[in-house]
Amino acid sequence: MTTKTDATQGAIEPPAGIGFFEKWLSVWVALCILTGLVLGNLFPGVFEVLASWQYASVNLVVAVLIWAMVYPMMVAIDFASLSHIGDKPKGLILTLVVNWLIKPFTMAALGVLFFKYLFADLIAPADAQQYIAGLILLGAAPCTAMVFVWSQLTRGDATYTLVQVSVNDVIMVFAFAPIVAVLLGVTDFTVPWETLLLSVALYIVLPLIAGALTRRILIQGRDAAFKDSAVAAFTARVKPASVLGLLATVVLLFGFQGQVILEKPLVIALISAPLLIQSYGIFALAYAAAWAWRVPFNIAAPCALIGTSNFFELAVAVAISLFGLQSGAALATVVGVLVEVPVMLSLVAFANRTQQHFK
Repeated sequence: MTTKTDATQGAIEPPAGIGFFEKWLSVWVALCILTGLVLGNLFPGVFEVLASWQYASVNLVVAVLIWAMVYPMMVAIDFASLSHIGDKPKGLILTLVVNWLIKPFTMAALGVLFFKYLFADLIAPADAQQYIAGLILLGAAPCTAMVFVWSQLTRGDATYTLVQVSVNDVIMVFAFAPIVAVLLGVTDFTVPWETLLLSVALYIVLPLIAGALTRRILIQGRDAAFKDSAVAAFTARVKPASVLGLLATVVLLFGFQGQVILEKPLVIALISAPLLIQSYGIFALAYAAAWAWRVPFNIAAPCALIGTSNFFELAVAVAISLFGLQSGAALATVVGVLVEVPVMLSLVAFANRTQQHFK
């Protein structure tokens, strides 16, 4: 993972030093998906207990694992370089345009296309409307802290990623409700502020504070020439815990929904179709635009991944509050959670294979 977090740095760090877990990450994730499905069906009671450990629709077990995943990248953030972010605004502009002017509306359009027309003969009209609502909620709730994991796996600029995520979170506070109201035609709903604020605090603020304190301890009393190497050595030591946290999260997510997946495989597949097209399409758009605009890879990759990722905790919470726990809308948001990790990992792999095309 890069330790040069100055946003003015455009050089691409070579892919040397990829660990054993990272090299075969797609294999481990596939095994974890299978493990989650098997365990979820063999021991449903255990996963029900784990799923019940939540507050404001935020599962505390998953929160701890996400914390472990994002902590190494938080250590790499150099706050002194924040003043230089404005020198390279292209990545931030692309992220904002994709997240707020394109993504919610393409998701709504794909939902209508698939469930009103292409899948009309397979799904009851009432269910179709619910699935469309769930997809809209996912499209209107952009990136969460998992973006730090994807950025880390592409050796993205940690400081720039923090700014991108933070700006999107601020906009989301004001824009999420109006966008959902317009696309769903629902005006009498309340944004679950507890879920939104708790997620930001757990996934961003606390790891950021811990990372900043750790970084301060690591570089204290060292010459400037050795500060980066000290941070790099530390993050290399803790990185395996980050990957293990990701794998454990995959097991939990698929374990939580193991019975649903086996009970409704066709519905899961149908909901996945527009989600997959949306995810790969949005990434292609943002990644191609970043390449055409000559955005450095360590900014371009996180930029495209931020546009692709969803704030699934918020989407699930709103779906449950508006339509109920057993609703089609809630199921659609859950499918979004299941689809996201494998899709994002495939996009990370693609980005790493194509980084040589960026200057």
